[in-house]
Amino acid sequence: MTDTAAISIRNLTKRYAPAGPGEEGKLALNDVSFDVPQGGIFGLLGPNGAGKSTLINILAGLVGKSSGNASIWGFDIDSQRRNAKRAIGIVPQEIVFDPFFTPYEVLENQAGFYAVPKDERRSRELLAAVHLSDKANAYARTLSGGMKRRLLIAKAMVHSPPVLILDEPTAGVDVDLRRQLWELVTQLNDEGVTVVLTTHYLEEAEQLCDRIAIINHGQLIADTSTRELLETAREKVVEVVLDNPITAAPTHPAFHKSELIGERSVAITYDKDRMTAGEVLSILQDQGRAIVDVTTREADLEEVFVNLTRDR
Repeated sequence: MTDTAAISIRNLTKRYAPAGPGEEGKLALNDVSFDVPQGGIFGLLGPNGAGKSTLINILAGLVGKSSGNASIWGFDIDSQRRNAKRAIGIVPQEIVFDPFFTPYEVLENQAGFYAVPKDERRSRELLAAVHLSDKANAYARTLSGGMKRRLLIAKAMVHSPPVLILDEPTAGVDVDLRRQLWELVTQLNDEGVTVVLTTHYLEEAEQLCDRIAIINHGQLIADTSTRELLETAREKVVEVVLDNPITAAPTHPAFHKSELIGERSVAITYDKDRMTAGEVLSILQDQGRAIVDVTTREADLEEVFVNLTRDR
């Protein structure tokens, strides 16, 4: 990952037209600014309706912005529209290709739309990369859901864009397919493609992304490295196994949360800036609890996400 921006967004605002007289149009993006560094995997997160899809559609040229600026690989999306579009490939959440074409024909047609000369097309190479060589001449409608997802990624790469945006690529797929798609995304990134990933699976973002931006109600509320974002989590959890069964979780004003997780086990959440795990154990011992085993864990990205979006 480098400091050079693959995508640069400055003061981007989008207000949709009002639905009727006297109404105010929905403000989907409100003065959003951030950069996507070249060479990394960038996570774009946010609840449903936060503005992620609007932002992606503006970059794709499908939605017009109200104000602000955006560039892709140094090309302004307005004044250098053609170059900006050639610099980006987008994998939508929906399955979008003609089911009566073969995968090979899907890629050839898409390459034609981008005016890629026939002797420079990589349709066979891309099918091999997404493990669909044996399906090259089958009707696309006969492919499984996972194969269709992989074909969409190949379709987005026909013009060799340096930036790839994947909009919820693993939504509704099983665990094995999700793992396969993760491996494919990582492989593309290793080959130099800058990847932007929107996802509802926070585990996915935590494992894959170098940097994460979070949008909520059209506003940017976080933009930092994944490691730094996780370090902002103030909560920590200590899981304790006691020597005897208990029917209620221990309580104390210093505990954020205390819950039973087994007949003799309890998970206690506390503010790591205000106390330590040792102090939690001392409280339990002062309450007459005999401790058999202890494990601790840091807050994960899901907890950070919930804390950031809870009151906004």
